[in-house]
Amino acid sequence: MDARMQRRVQRYGWDRAAEAYETGWKHSLADAHTETLRLAAARPGEQALDLACGTGLISLPLCAAVGPDGQVTATDLSDEMVAAVRRNATARGFANLRAFRADAESFPTVADTSIDLVTCALGLMYMPDPARSVDESLRVLRPGGRAVMAVWGERSKCGWADIFPIVDARVKSTVCPLFFRLGTGSALQQLLQDTGFTGVRTVRLSCTLPYPDDDSALEAAFVGGPVALAYNRFDASTRAAAHAEYLASIARYHTPQGYRIPGEFVVCMGIRPGG
Repeated sequence: MDARMQRRVQRYGWDRAAEAYETGWKHSLADAHTETLRLAAARPGEQALDLACGTGLISLPLCAAVGPDGQVTATDLSDEMVAAVRRNATARGFANLRAFRADAESFPTVADTSIDLVTCALGLMYMPDPARSVDESLRVLRPGGRAVMAVWGERSKCGWADIFPIVDARVKSTVCPLFFRLGTGSALQQLLQDTGFTGVRTVRLSCTLPYPDDDSALEAAFVGGPVALAYNRFDASTRAAAHAEYLASIARYHTPQGYRIPGEFVVCMGIRPGG
């Protein structure tokens, strides 16, 4: 799949997933979000940019951290995600957020050296050219500014990973052919260093994705995540077969309290030189 088509799949796929995203993933992604915010260490009055913002699970805590004298710019490729983060900011009374649709590999409306902090929590691995996004992040940061990027870790440590071949066997969506690349070894750290970031720190986190029952595990995997666009094309019998295969793939993680599916995150923080 070429880059243009992959971006279209991401854009309209996340439009489909937006409504179910928080229900399916908020608790499962909490460890990655907490570590991203810890490394970001946002301060009152700062200008922050949250790439691939989703519904605002990072953007809104940043709004609280930078306070009324700061501002958070939230961008996402999906119109529905942008609408969601705006609604959520309004509901929580944050007037210091602006949100708009943008490709995280290119955001020319954000001026050079105008940002103190860039975050991208679990969006970088979906991009056809993640190096462009990291390079753009360096461009907009002030000297001494920080970038914090989080991705999923090693495929072998993510117990839900069979969702991709299960869906691709039925609809050739190629949602993200290199999904786990940046979480392998020191790939993400090396990318930040090669781009020009200094003082790069890496944290690798083991986590557990909790789902109380079959329905919640299926909704997160098929409806609220990256395969939502392809899943929408399944007829009833195809959905039933895909559900059965996915549940079989995670059966070993079932406990009396529901599913406890292992996962791994990699979070890196780098500094733009010159501060």
